[in-house]
Amino acid sequence: MTPNSHDEQMLKSLTMAVVNRPRATMKELAQLAGMSKATLHRYCGTRENLGQRLEEYAERTLNLIIRSAGLQHLQPLDALRRLIREHLAHRELLAFLMAQYRPDFLDFERGDTRWQFYLAALDEFFLRGQQRGLFRIDISAAIFTELFITLVYGLVDAEQRGRAANAESARTLEQMFLHGALSSGEFREHASVQEHASVLKNA
Repeated sequence: MTPNSHDEQMLKSLTMAVVNRPRATMKELAQLAGMSKATLHRYCGTRENLGQRLEEYAERTLNLIIRSAGLQHLQPLDALRRLIREHLAHRELLAFLMAQYRPDFLDFERGDTRWQFYLAALDEFFLRGQQRGLFRIDISAAIFTELFITLVYGLVDAEQRGRAANAESARTLEQMFLHGALSSGEFREHASVQEHASVLKNA
């Protein structure tokens, strides 16, 4: 059953409550989420049921992120930018997944295969970007997926800890993912040195 907008807002609030106070009681979670304990009890009954509802919310939201990013029909660079924005629009969900599943999140040998659709969609997107010539081909699509996830989820974690500014996150993610840590001038100089060394080696 698809939740209505009121339920969605309640789930968002409860997600952040669990992120901020993972060991809180149901009463404490209700207070953090801005509702009464009775309301929370009517909504899910037990802590176990709450966990199940939040996992279902996480799965729906990851599906929404993938669909909204237009990975299959937009140009890869436009899709990448939208993919970043869609992830950051659901920061509370990313923080929840890291807090709830670390270190098992997205590790199918130890974790939950319910998230496999998410990895598969990202793998397919990065492969398409490689085929279109946007992404380099000496790194596998699977590694691109892992690097993207590490950057996005890591930056959201940094925001939660006050080490990154939310307003700069989208630009930072795009620049780091596409261009790395070197400044443009340093990159050109490094590339020139590497090219020169290669010419000398092959002379």
